[in-house]
Amino acid sequence: MKTRRLGTKGPAVSAVGLGCMSMSQAYGTRNDEESKKTLQRALDLGVTFLDTADVYGEGHNESLVGEAIQGRRREVFLATKCGILFGERGRGLDGSPAHIRQACEASLKRLGTDVIDLYYLHRKDPKTPIEESVAALVALVKEGKVRHIGLSEVAPATLKRAHAVHRITAVQSEYSLWFREPEEGILPACRELGVGFVPFSPLGRGFLAGASVQRDTLAEGDMRLGLPRFQGENLKRNERLRAALAELAGAKGLSLPQLALAWVMAQGAEVVPIPGTKRVRYLEENAAAADAALTPADLAAIEAALAANPPSGERYSPDMMAWVDRG
Repeated sequence: MKTRRLGTKGPAVSAVGLGCMSMSQAYGTRNDEESKKTLQRALDLGVTFLDTADVYGEGHNESLVGEAIQGRRREVFLATKCGILFGERGRGLDGSPAHIRQACEASLKRLGTDVIDLYYLHRKDPKTPIEESVAALVALVKEGKVRHIGLSEVAPATLKRAHAVHRITAVQSEYSLWFREPEEGILPACRELGVGFVPFSPLGRGFLAGASVQRDTLAEGDMRLGLPRFQGENLKRNERLRAALAELAGAKGLSLPQLALAWVMAQGAEVVPIPGTKRVRYLEENAAAADAALTPADLAAIEAALAANPPSGERYSPDMMAWVDRG
């Protein structure tokens, strides 16, 4: 597996990471044994950049990852996140220093480790100045509990304020062939500051992975049932884009997800996608995308397909958008 550096001064990680959320929530039923096999196979392939969060499965995901990497911790660059409340504390955002410290201690225990390689604030808490949240993360670095700090889903202005307090190693945001908003703000800001950029959902929440997504095949509770792009006429129009991209992928000798991941990685050396899966066969397919190279002609053909078939529908429902920092 090739490696990439998270920003100009950040650590080297596998060029393709593994998002672990789907192993515990949002995309159908859990299968812990298959998920553990997928995590262990990831390490065998050199996919060592693992991404989880305390909110995924209300702690289940961190415990699952911790069990799967037991005895192989030194092979892993382990990222997790805090700042979204779950369980008995209700639902909301909390970036207060007290919560960040408590959350970190709980994550360390669930993960079975004494240090987190990359610790993100999962969402900016509008009640807490970002400077206070970052100061709390820095305190954990000084204590040796965290190696690097990151932010998730923040606006450029928030990143710059945070970076003035302490170097931010990485910013995590949704980014893919069918969601390119980061190009208008946060991605250029990361480049300006030398911060790594970590796209989550680089396969469009499964829309650009595997078979065509049909609503009647999605399990009860699948988060995509509530996303505008997977509904009604939006989904029908988006299927035309998917078909056009799949045709380009086939002509290149790639699968659609491999084309989608190769495109994301072609956007800059500081871009490290973390496609999620809980199945070994999809993991292997995604990992192979690290070796796929797109020519200028390939990139131009992709742009033409997007121009002819623009994505249809909003990214999130209004209540979910309320948690995204807009600056």
